Amino acid sequence: MTGTGTGTGTGTGTGTGTGTGTAATAVDLLGDDLTVLTVGAELFADSLREQACPVEPVDWRPPPFGQSADIAAVAADPRRPEANRTALERVLAAGAELIDVLPAASALGLRPGTFLHAGPPLTWDRASGPMRGALTGGMLLEGLAETPEEAERVLAAGTDITLEPCHQHSAVGPMAGVLSPSMWVFQLHDPVHGGTAYCSLNEGLGKVLRYGAYSAEVLTRLRWMSDVLGPALQAAVRAHGPVDIRAIVAQMLQMGDEGHNRNRAGTLMLLRELLGDLIETGGRHTAEVVRFVAGNDHFFLNLVMPAAKLALDAARDIPGATMVVAMARNGTDFGIQVAGTGDAWFTGPAQTPEGLFLGSYGPDDANPDIGDSAITETWGLGGFSMAAAPAIVRFVGGDVPLALATTRSMYDITLGENPAFGIPILEFRGAPTGIDVLAVARTGVLPQINTGMAGRVAGTGQVGAGLVKPPSECFAAAVRALAQRTP
Repeated sequence: MTGTGTGTGTGTGTGTGTGTGTAATAVDLLGDDLTVLTVGAELFADSLREQACPVEPVDWRPPPFGQSADIAAVAADPRRPEANRTALERVLAAGAELIDVLPAASALGLRPGTFLHAGPPLTWDRASGPMRGALTGGMLLEGLAETPEEAERVLAAGTDITLEPCHQHSAVGPMAGVLSPSMWVFQLHDPVHGGTAYCSLNEGLGKVLRYGAYSAEVLTRLRWMSDVLGPALQAAVRAHGPVDIRAIVAQMLQMGDEGHNRNRAGTLMLLRELLGDLIETGGRHTAEVVRFVAGNDHFFLNLVMPAAKLALDAARDIPGATMVVAMARNGTDFGIQVAGTGDAWFTGPAQTPEGLFLGSYGPDDANPDIGDSAITETWGLGGFSMAAAPAIVRFVGGDVPLALATTRSMYDITLGENPAFGIPILEFRGAPTGIDVLAVARTGVLPQINTGMAGRVAGTGQVGAGLVKPPSECFAAAVRALAQRTP
């Protein structure tokens, strides 16, 4: 009769032997050739090789963060494979069409004193400098205060003031993300799943409200956007009919954009799409509107973001799914939401980006990460598609090899690829899509985000751009919550 036996020494060893009985004896094991599996330090394998023993090193290590029991429970959830397939299919199938441009008061039902902001829920007492600056500017814009000091007193008191996340209202906002009733928003529709998403109009770079600036020039620009830009775009979009934003995103990746910090090609393609209708409907402000859009390379970002939100919202509320459906920052906290855990936020401290600074600004001037724009990475763009836009490294720091390596590493933590978003330099391989919290916890590889940097002091504006990653606490907490929901 043939028997088998196992034994352990330095590391873990396995061996086979032939003998009589129900199990191999020690003599049988020592008489046969052994192959040893080792885990851990290479010293074990090297010592055995020196003794001419066949060795098979196993690349295993404890989870870099999170509890092993939580990871094991989620990995064993029988619902997970099918749930993640469904989530990914919904994301890849989602469409995104620009159908209208509207005041936030009518589009989102915002009342005076209600302000939406980027990231997870936040109160004034925990708000960072740029968030306070943007909310102060919103108060001045809406006529709820005469001076910044009065605005801050009212916001601190909280009387008749409501602060809520943009994500709570099917909206997204870049940087501070502050939306007030008189601002205008893009309205996008998903013709496949029926969803709707909104985003503010992009102000440009530098001293702008979303970076926490609220000077007279900032407020003057915002009023012009509400009085002139919004109505002009509304007339053009209504005359044109739905604009396929998803198709433009697919094209811009072939033209050197990555959809977060580089949107030059996307902006120009949008302008080409609407130019005839702007000329026909824009009246005496047409040239002014066209110059503003053409001179703002980031204008299309505020259309990529709601397009990404539509796709990820389609994957919400799937029991057992471990896909991230939102990553967002409010300048204090970094939060994620997951397909299998409803609207729950899992948060950790926002990290400060590292990158390039404008003028005389330096690291001490930068605020921790802020904004809803990481929804682009959640969709597979931005830092996940840096290989498609090697020129982006001149804006956020790093080099071309870093851009390529970053995109390749993101495939290790995603559930699939988006064939519509082919990356030319990777032989048109689809962008890595569908961040898997389980894969992040297992590997320790955190999502890469490229982003702008807001000044730490309220009113400063933009101070630079760089690279940042989420805190690991978000993913550990999400895995724990998923484990608690496992049958």
